[in-house]
Amino acid sequence: MDTSNEIKLQEEYIKKVKKINQDKNLKYTILTMGCQLNENDSEKLCGMLEKMGYTKTEKQNDADLALFNTCCVRENAEDKLFGKLGELKRLKEQKGIIIAIGGCMMQEKHITDKIKESYPFVDILFGTHTLHKFPEDLYKVIKEKRKLEDILDIDGKIYEGLPIKRDSKIKASVTIMNGCNNFCSYCIVPYVRGRERSRQPRDIIEEVKKLAKEGYKEITLLGQNVNSYLRVEREKNIPFEEYQGVNSFATLLRAINKIDGIERIRFISPHPKDFTDDVIEAIADCEKVCKLVHLPLQSGNTKVLKEMNRKYTKEQYLNLVEKMKNKIPNLTLSTDIIVGFPGETDEEFEDTLEVVEKVGFEQVYMFIYSRRVGTPGDKMQNQIPEDIKHKRFDKLKALVESQIEENNKKYIGTTQKILVEGESKNNSNMLSGRTESNKVVIFEGSKELIDKIINIKIISQHMWYLKGEILK
Repeated sequence: MDTSNEIKLQEEYIKKVKKINQDKNLKYTILTMGCQLNENDSEKLCGMLEKMGYTKTEKQNDADLALFNTCCVRENAEDKLFGKLGELKRLKEQKGIIIAIGGCMMQEKHITDKIKESYPFVDILFGTHTLHKFPEDLYKVIKEKRKLEDILDIDGKIYEGLPIKRDSKIKASVTIMNGCNNFCSYCIVPYVRGRERSRQPRDIIEEVKKLAKEGYKEITLLGQNVNSYLRVEREKNIPFEEYQGVNSFATLLRAINKIDGIERIRFISPHPKDFTDDVIEAIADCEKVCKLVHLPLQSGNTKVLKEMNRKYTKEQYLNLVEKMKNKIPNLTLSTDIIVGFPGETDEEFEDTLEVVEKVGFEQVYMFIYSRRVGTPGDKMQNQIPEDIKHKRFDKLKALVESQIEENNKKYIGTTQKILVEGESKNNSNMLSGRTESNKVVIFEGSKELIDKIINIKIISQHMWYLKGEILK
């Protein structure tokens, strides 16, 4: 669907805000919560702000505009937002800072109602489907000196051509689709990001080509369920242009693999039920596609998986892992696991531990179940007491850490290709980069190596990183 007229309209609002801000040296802060999709959205918001004459600052007290891009997957994000808003009340009174809140949390009415009641000094509330209108919303708030709410309950369109200011000069995220159709019973995402809508293949491929020309080496393809890319369009006969043979996620991987300059391709997140043979074959065949696959498990018990509406069993998950390991050389796996889902028994939790032991994940992202208003999980009986959730979490954490420590040993003495990302966060005298399997590696070296891919020999392992040295 053509959205070029709407983009042109927003470009006019960008010019209007920039004219108002001329010679004022205005600054903004942004706090991003949640997933990589949110981070990519924040890069677009930053791109708009900088075109409107704002420069970024990390110091809240220096800011003329404070922007929050929110997440609603877990309750702690809400607590974090409300705490930050409390801190900003003084700045609002002292210097009239503009406060804008966007993202998934703004699609929840009980949250926006609370903000309007408890934090009436907030200027702009905008949702996931109106991000592209931020220049217009900001202009109206500045010009008309009023509060503004811009939230839609219907699925938004995909808007191409938004400004973007990327956080890295070597790694870039590229969203390939928005929304989710899976409705896992614990998850709020389909309700706040809407149904699945895929970007046109041409738009994705041209964006990646442009990134390659700008010197980017690593691309991460983003979506709530990337391996259902273009599925809705195919099933519902929604027109799309089959550009360079792309009509599925597997063919998209193969097309991007051919783009000169790109050296690594990652993707997140796939769904086990949609992990088809053509995708497995594409990962195996495409030399640029990293052989690390994030394959969310959530639970290792079939009954719990059914209650979660995950649409696969413990056995199907393990069979998929076996098939992938047989077909993809040097495959490593990471996963997500939720502990303490409603009704989960100790015996059912033990099944999760069993799957973790069998698979041997390279990394496990562990979460204690968090009730989300509006999801089926929130209404389920047999909610697990917090103390039991934490005991199970600690037990899983101990197993995962022992596995990671054991897995890390296999790297010692090997030579790894490292994408050098910058200085180590914990030691400015060291550089930091990542292996193809996404392991953090720190080593001594010249800052001229930043943004390059180099060979490093691994000499020691630690829980969350490896240490290496440059090959002479």
